[in-house]
Amino acid sequence: MAKALDEKDFAKVGAGTVSFRADDIKASTAFRADYVGRPNVIKAEDMPFEQSPDGYIKHLIHNKMNSPEMCIEAYMLFLKQNDRSGKHRHMWEEVIFVAEGSGYDLHWDFQFDCIEEFEWKWDETPRKFEWSRGDFIYVPPFVTHQHFSNPDSEARLIVISNRIFKEIGFDWFDQLEEAPRP
Repeated sequence: MAKALDEKDFAKVGAGTVSFRADDIKASTAFRADYVGRPNVIKAEDMPFEQSPDGYIKHLIHNKMNSPEMCIEAYMLFLKQNDRSGKHRHMWEEVIFVAEGSGYDLHWDFQFDCIEEFEWKWDETPRKFEWSRGDFIYVPPFVTHQHFSNPDSEARLIVISNRIFKEIGFDWFDQLEEAPRP
């Protein structure tokens, strides 16, 4: 009769070796050396513009901008009169400051169930939220949303989101409809 293996026998099973931990320590040392040299002030002229699927934006803080900020992303969205952004949803919440103009948001709330498997559904009819200069807009996680400027008003929205969700594996972003191109 074969002897039953103890847990300690399984502890030493396997043949491969790696340097994951040593590589992580080297990477952390290099990151910290780079981090202390990052600028605490991002000058307006160093904030890049992008004609994105969501519309014309100016990145204020983004992980690709090499700033010391590691937790949030922020950009300005410019909407011409009677314009709209792209329609999208993502797993992180957003807060949006209306810097100028007026308009409205459409939010398609989502429902989910997980009795036997995940089931994701979004409302067919959106809720409408009107906004104007000085207002804050809250967009809950994974709510489909879109921004619209009024016919008589250009708008500038400052969009702020938490990038931690992306870093922990919830970088779920669905672009459902692109903004019109100029």
